[in-house]
Amino acid sequence: MKRTHKFGIELPKSVKEALEIDKRTSTNFWQKAIEKELFNVSAAFEIQKDETVPVGYKEIPLHFVFDIKGDTLARKARLVAGGHVTDPPKDMTYSSVVSRDTVCLFFLLAALNDLDIRACDVQNAFVQAYTKEKVWTRGQQEFNLPEGAVVLIVRALYGLKS
Repeated sequence: MKRTHKFGIELPKSVKEALEIDKRTSTNFWQKAIEKELFNVSAAFEIQKDETVPVGYKEIPLHFVFDIKGDTLARKARLVAGGHVTDPPKDMTYSSVVSRDTVCLFFLLAALNDLDIRACDVQNAFVQAYTKEKVWTRGQQEFNLPEGAVVLIVRALYGLKS
């Protein structure tokens, strides 16, 4: 079953639909979410000036996934690469995320030892990593890329395997 609403708010399936929702509701929530994501991931793209695709690169699609944050009802737009069409890199390694139990254990240890805890969130930290996959896409206006241009994806994006 496909979800059409979350917290009573309509979820778009495309950029066009997101902008139509904004127009219909006289808001710009989705537009701002899209602009924020495009600004944050802009470092992942390298536009080829001569329109040639380097040897060994594979074309992949891009699309947006839309969501709503539960605590603030803020709109989220995430640019996702179609990494499902690529083969995993030969030297790919597994990288997990710390478990909730581990975090709770460290909070307990800090409390028992009267230690201060400091934390931060590095927004879109994944975009700092270069990708090992050799992939490219065609530029499209909705991704703030020159229409039809050959665009190499040089840094990590959601959806890529490395």
